[in-house]
Amino acid sequence: MSHFEGAMAQNSDRVITVSYAMQQDLIKHGWAPSKVSLVWNGVDPKRYDMAKCKQEDVVAIRKKYGVPMDWNMLLFVGRLSWVKGVRNLLLAMPSVLKEYPNTMLVILGKGEEQRDIVETADRLNIKSNIVYRFDFVPEPERILHYAASDVCIFPSTYEPFGIVCLEAMAMEKPVVVGARGVVGFREQVLSSGPDQNGVHVNGEDPVDIAWGIKETLRNPEKARNWGENGRRRVLEYFTWRKVTDETLKIYESLL
Repeated sequence: MSHFEGAMAQNSDRVITVSYAMQQDLIKHGWAPSKVSLVWNGVDPKRYDMAKCKQEDVVAIRKKYGVPMDWNMLLFVGRLSWVKGVRNLLLAMPSVLKEYPNTMLVILGKGEEQRDIVETADRLNIKSNIVYRFDFVPEPERILHYAASDVCIFPSTYEPFGIVCLEAMAMEKPVVVGARGVVGFREQVLSSGPDQNGVHVNGEDPVDIAWGIKETLRNPEKARNWGENGRRRVLEYFTWRKVTDETLKIYESLL
């Protein structure tokens, strides 16, 4: 596979990648900088829209997992692989629960970490605050999970882009994201300033992940503002129309 990728890089006129993080990684591995262009991925904000979610459906999701409406619902969505940081997220939870005991973490996804996730939660004595759904969740239902959540957490240590973050942002949710290494999340999420929409953490460090979650839970009004900022950011930079326009410009430049 690596030989095939190298041959394609050598013979192509242009390579399009999805983040500055991945662009720099390709260049570091010997790909010609002049060939590597960037187009961020996108999401459909008409589909991912809180205004289109019925309140009774949102309540039903929380009821399904036993999350009272006055509790904090944390949400992780993704492939259950070590690079997604889900094990470190679990290791962060005792610290979070010490300050915010009325908190439930819902984990959606499938992958090789499933058994380890169950064993880790049991070992840490936090299984009553963790819900696992080791399954592929259809998009309409996944949208309702975002709607039902208070904070979305994606502490990846390797993530060329990561569309789940955009989905959460479009749904006006504050996000806590891994931002160290080859991780495109840090380009999606502003971690400071008036347009802040989430928090950057080191996905390899459970202490830092716990800090990011607690920082978001500490001020619900501020977190709601971050969520609103996130949707505005999606509408400006991360729609599929934007992706199409930027991709066409690259093709046209080669004609």
